[in-house]
Amino acid sequence: MLTFKYVARDPVSGQKVTAEVQADSEQAASALIQKNGLSPISIKSTDGSMSKNPIKRFLNRIKAKDKILFSRQLSTLINAGLPLVQALRSVESQTTSKPLRYVIGQIITDIEAGSSFSKSLASNPDVFNPIFVNLVAAGEASGTLDAALERLANQQEKDAEILSKVRGALIYPAIVVVVMIIVLGFMIVAVLPQVEVLYDGIQGAKLPLLTVILLAISNFIINFWWVVLLTVIALVFATTKYARTGPGKQVIDKFKMKGWPIGPLFMKLYMARFSRTGTTLIASGVPLLQMLDITANAINNVHIEASIRRAIEKVKGGKSLAESIAGDPNFLVLVPNMLRIGEQSGSMEQMMAKTAEIFEKEVDTAIKNVSAIIEPILMVVLGVVAFIIVAAVLLPIYGLAGQNLGGS
Repeated sequence: MLTFKYVARDPVSGQKVTAEVQADSEQAASALIQKNGLSPISIKSTDGSMSKNPIKRFLNRIKAKDKILFSRQLSTLINAGLPLVQALRSVESQTTSKPLRYVIGQIITDIEAGSSFSKSLASNPDVFNPIFVNLVAAGEASGTLDAALERLANQQEKDAEILSKVRGALIYPAIVVVVMIIVLGFMIVAVLPQVEVLYDGIQGAKLPLLTVILLAISNFIINFWWVVLLTVIALVFATTKYARTGPGKQVIDKFKMKGWPIGPLFMKLYMARFSRTGTTLIASGVPLLQMLDITANAINNVHIEASIRRAIEKVKGGKSLAESIAGDPNFLVLVPNMLRIGEQSGSMEQMMAKTAEIFEKEVDTAIKNVSAIIEPILMVVLGVVAFIIVAAVLLPIYGLAGQNLGGS
């Protein structure tokens, strides 16, 4: 049984009632509230699957492909003439994602209580971002909800495809780094101590400096492994927390834009995201200033977001969008040039779509270039580390062999 907090209206007195009820689902909770003679306005779970607990939220996160399927199925059903609630119930019954099914149930309850579709989506910000909500709102206002949902599905597919390619390019380097750390740890903890044991039985034998240093590290790790573990956890926690603060995010976002060799890749990724998001919003009839505001929130880079915010103020002052971002170092030159053509020809949507296509293709090329650069660098680093470890093991052995030859 789940606990639901609800707000309902007493039809007799007209007063609002706030209380809690236990039921297996929101639908069952709604039925219980109505059975008590009340009209439910909103019902929210206090311990459901979409909990504020970060662990539960991670385990119950909704995948991008599930949201894409949700948008496309709902678009098809609405286009076929089904009422919104009936279409939502149909999608709810077909989805295999339990968290998404839970959220759809919440949305249905909100709509039946009198809320609009876009407002019910906005009450789940962890699932539906401002782009999703605003496109649905624009579709509702213009009577083209099915088309808006279709554009959303296409937008999400493009975003997921690009992110998948970027992550795929980073998988190989990550695997190499992990293997390198494992091998290094094994050599330091298991192999090097054997060299020390070998030397202990030989009078007057002196270990090389490199071996002495690595043995000191090895002994510390073996004897104080818990200190090492706690230090690593503390560093990860501190780094993660710093990365989420204002100054930390500024540093990381600046490195993404300017750092070698990933800078060109991320700049093209941001330009593609800006252009694709703008195209989708303009095609749905979202006004220019609102489009820029939504895109600023969606870009996921504080420096480019700040540039877009400055552009908004310039547009309010009477400048064109192309003029507002021209010369801004946080925008690649092609973007204002293409926007200028779109503004002059009255084809802003088409020019932004073309810009997005250009940068999406360039992202593919940039990913290949980054992979081509990172892989040999990792191989060199791996070779240097292996050489140091092997030298620390073999130098003492060669030293013993030299002593034996000298003694004979």
